[in-house]
Amino acid sequence: MVEKIKKTKRKILRSPSAFAGLFLVIIIMAALTWVIPSGSYKTKENPDDPSKTVRISGTYKESPKFTVTKEGKKEVIKDDVRQGAWDVAMAPVKGMTEKLDVIVFVMILGGFLGVVMKTGALDAMLGSMLLKMKGKEKWLIPILMIFFAIGGTTYGMQEETVAFYALIIPIMIAAGYNAMTAVLVIVLGSGAGLIGSTINPFSTGIAARTADMPLANVFPIQFTVLGLSLIAAIVFTMRYAAKVKSGKYAKDDRTKPTVATTLDMSNVPKFTGTRKAIMAIFGLTFVIMILSLIPWEDFGVKVFSDFHTWLANLPVFGAVMGVSHNVALGNWYFSEISVLFLISAILVGFIYRKEFKKQDVALVDTFIKGIGDLLPVALIIAVATGVSVVMNNGAIQDTVIHWGEDLLKSANGSIVGILAFIFYLPMSVLIPSSSGLAAATMPILAPIADLVGAGKDMIVAGYSTAVGLVNLVAPTIASLMGGLALAGVSYRKYLLRTLPIMIVFAIICMGTIAVFGVL
Repeated sequence: MVEKIKKTKRKILRSPSAFAGLFLVIIIMAALTWVIPSGSYKTKENPDDPSKTVRISGTYKESPKFTVTKEGKKEVIKDDVRQGAWDVAMAPVKGMTEKLDVIVFVMILGGFLGVVMKTGALDAMLGSMLLKMKGKEKWLIPILMIFFAIGGTTYGMQEETVAFYALIIPIMIAAGYNAMTAVLVIVLGSGAGLIGSTINPFSTGIAARTADMPLANVFPIQFTVLGLSLIAAIVFTMRYAAKVKSGKYAKDDRTKPTVATTLDMSNVPKFTGTRKAIMAIFGLTFVIMILSLIPWEDFGVKVFSDFHTWLANLPVFGAVMGVSHNVALGNWYFSEISVLFLISAILVGFIYRKEFKKQDVALVDTFIKGIGDLLPVALIIAVATGVSVVMNNGAIQDTVIHWGEDLLKSANGSIVGILAFIFYLPMSVLIPSSSGLAAATMPILAPIADLVGAGKDMIVAGYSTAVGLVNLVAPTIASLMGGLALAGVSYRKYLLRTLPIMIVFAIICMGTIAVFGVL
């Protein structure tokens, strides 16, 4: 009995829950705010956005962690940036506040999926599709991964991928694979696109603009990284999937995904006209979501903004529908797509109302139950965001940026891109926002490239590839942790399984940057 208890304890220590692991990271980051010196740069007005400021290179100055003032006979500590136990406990709460729009989206998504699953329409469609693809299921993997990579390289699709787990996991399991395969398809697919970001306005786009460099200058590097990374990701995932079917990775099958995954291929529900209509709504919802998140105007496409203006100016329709209170497709974010999924859930419930009435199913109760299914995911997103809250409040970001500035100034021009890549790996953890990281560092680091005889494209490429790679592994990335929770895959198991491909990605990034650095 004693030996059994010891084994259980060792198992718990080896496989902490996502919450325990994230709280440990928060504690470590809080401890670093006591060790890493605090400091700041002087700032100036951002020419692209007068409401914001940018740091000025060479102006960094170290500052004390706290100040001591006398109030009467007592000495009082003020302006203390060191993060303590209360800050650690408070971090997830503040994280929930910062990511409230994402959390609300996840909860409404859960309600929407709960309603759709209850109709049996998804099972009917997937079953029908897989029966027709018998023996060719493996080709779903490259097709889906290319789709996610396109989303990643064009508009930085990552947080939005949370919505796709409910669709991809049942497909992979019904095709004879497992939940880990679904995770690899989604994460590595979109990840290859993120590493090879080309026109992504939230990553490469803002970095090039902040560095005062034409975006096209970095295209040769990024397209090369994109192609090589996507090929590597597809080969890795398909090899893994083949081994899953052969029974080699049976341990990875011992997962309990949050989303529904049971699909009895021997008893596939009928794909009736009503269920086809529901799946049309289901598919259209995801299409609108994708269209709504791509910043079309940045690419010179104004059809959606013009159409929105036309609708808003219609005499009665525009006012009744409240079009003027909304924004055009391409400018939506989580609040708008949350409303989209809510409306879609209502439409699905209306289409299936007769069957729900026969089954004595209440639409609202089904929706709320669906929310409950994804509530753990919402909480994981809050805790993951708490890591960045502690780091931001610890006032150590500028110090790390200053270290990077010193590192690059002493570098040889031919290797500055690789050093930038290495520097941005920890910085991407420190500042999880890709656009925030670019705005914080590019005004300082980009001019250094010219000083050491390297192009600014080297700095931008180092930044973009490093940010994309870190987004695939860092516990501070809420979408990654939320996706793993949906799939029932532990963070530790995911890291161990993907370590080889992450090494390959790093070699591709540094190798490509090195080659273009000497051309």
